[in-house]
Amino acid sequence: MTLPAAPPRTDDRWPSVELPASLEPRPEIGHVLFDFDGTLSTIRQGWPEVMVPMFVEAVPRRPDESEESIRRLVLDDIMRLNGKQTIYQMIQLADRVRERGGEPREPLWYKHEYLRRLDAHIAARTSGLADGTVPAAAFLVHGALPFLDHLRSRGLRLYLASGTDEPAVKREAALLGLSPYFGDHIYGALDDYKNFSKKIIIDRILSENRITGRHLLAFGDGYVEVENTKQVGGLAIAVASDEANNGSGRVDPWKRERLLGVGADAVIPDYRDAIGLVDALLGAD
Repeated sequence: MTLPAAPPRTDDRWPSVELPASLEPRPEIGHVLFDFDGTLSTIRQGWPEVMVPMFVEAVPRRPDESEESIRRLVLDDIMRLNGKQTIYQMIQLADRVRERGGEPREPLWYKHEYLRRLDAHIAARTSGLADGTVPAAAFLVHGALPFLDHLRSRGLRLYLASGTDEPAVKREAALLGLSPYFGDHIYGALDDYKNFSKKIIIDRILSENRITGRHLLAFGDGYVEVENTKQVGGLAIAVASDEANNGSGRVDPWKRERLLGVGADAVIPDYRDAIGLVDALLGAD
């Protein structure tokens, strides 16, 4: 979709927050769901630079097809599924290979090969975090920790759900000092992928706490958590983070367009104005 050229609607109280429409206070909100990669963490920034070449290698060529056209094809396949579990991108790769007359490997093989390459890509980051030579702030979306501190001080219950494999999410959350904020409520993808989705986690939050979607607030940079939250009547804040230039205060235009397209209630570049926004939503402390 193409968004109108009119300047984004903002509020002077939170200049970095884009508001497609006025937001009504929801003092009943008591549960907050976060995505991980791109929403809180930038450890995996640059992951498309790992996934795209792997897909390009695997996809059979057709006569007179350029490398650039193949790259555009696989990039569209990958980004269309961004925010879902990684396995869905690999299922798409297998389907694309088969469609072009090739014999694909199993999607789980592709997933493990991608993760092997990605682990090599981010190894210096994770090892630096682990041995203390790299500060956690280097890979936390700008303003994330003060914002989480504020949410916790207001008594909100926090949840983390990611399309990245659960052991990796838990490990990287620990490296960034995020584990205490979420406790046992850190969820990630499983090899048995049908037993995990962000929708499953959202439904579980609502059913276990006997609440409606009006009690739920979500933050994410992928369409899945935004769309799933809106489907149950929750409020969804799009974190259109500029991962390559963390703290720049600029939104990623591709994320912004995609997330507004699935109904995001607000768009932020990071958490610099998020405390004020949430306090206005919840009412006086």
